Amino acid sequence: MLLAIDIGNTNVTFGVFEGEHIKATWRVSTAIHRMPDEYANLMLSLMERQGIKAGQIDDVVICSVVPPLLLIFEEVCKRYLKKTPLVVEAGVKTGVRIDMDNPREVGPDRIVNAVAAHHLYGGPVIVIDMGTATTMDVVAKGGKYIGGAIAPGIAIATEALFTRTAVLPRIELSLPKKAIGRNTVAAMQSGIVFGYIGLIEGLITRIQAELDEKAKVVVVGGFATLMAGATDLIDEVNPDLTLIGLRLIYNMNRD
Repeated sequence: MLLAIDIGNTNVTFGVFEGEHIKATWRVSTAIHRMPDEYANLMLSLMERQGIKAGQIDDVVICSVVPPLLLIFEEVCKRYLKKTPLVVEAGVKTGVRIDMDNPREVGPDRIVNAVAAHHLYGGPVIVIDMGTATTMDVVAKGGKYIGGAIAPGIAIATEALFTRTAVLPRIELSLPKKAIGRNTVAAMQSGIVFGYIGLIEGLITRIQAELDEKAKVVVVGGFATLMAGATDLIDEVNPDLTLIGLRLIYNMNRD
């Protein structure tokens, strides 16, 4: 079995693959102050609940945008799984050509998503990741990564509205029934959810206009389902896209 670990700014996502099949996935909050033993206990406990033992893990692949946690998880893998993980970084084969001014600036998570999207959907394809940041990545025909867009994530915007105002409450994000909110919570939900839908639709429209042909639009991340339910411009929700990309990259780099 292959353990794939995606270390993001808000969540750490684990996935165990048996061949090409995802056997189980878990998501925990990112906490840079957790010690290796704490993460190991959490990870192994989640695996045990699904009947997966540490000894069944044959190898590990990791993608991280949080450098301190990469070191933590490398130690977890070596001490508790007796495996040295493959880390997605410069020099690792991905099968994607990066056509950017500075290829090293592109986050490994964005490359991993591009790899999975190209493999599953061909090109051109637009990948929207609704995570801590809202990112859009564009993969052209032939697997060439040509860039994208980065905006603040919807959760960050929501929290900022609560923390930077005196009377606005912290709210749960859900799809509003109407754009005209008849109370404060409804008005905030409208402004945030429909506002981000407008942002997404505007960027998709502009990106599509710059491409030679219509691209498939795929969304991933914690708010993917919420966003996809409010617009016709998103073609597919794939919550496992990053984990699938990690498996594909691992397969490309096996000795």
